[in-house]
Amino acid sequence: MPSSSWSSRRHLPNSPFQPEPERVVEIFETGDRVSHDIHGLGLVVGVDSYGVTVDFGAQTLRITSPFNKMEKL
Repeated sequence: MPSSSWSSRRHLPNSPFQPEPERVVEIFETGDRVSHDIHGLGLVVGVDSYGVTVDFGAQTLRITSPFNKMEKL
């Protein structure tokens, strides 16, 4: 049985359905001010290839990529 993947399907120009937009992952640097939907305002204190460490004042948390609930200010 052949395997099929939704990501490998191509979008036909005459299709009435819109293609799914490509997900853009934001890039953070040490010192960036951020806003998180749950934890509030914070400061990026560490960056690695899989996520960032953010100081939210009361606690320091590691947030993994993709950063769905966090945006750069």
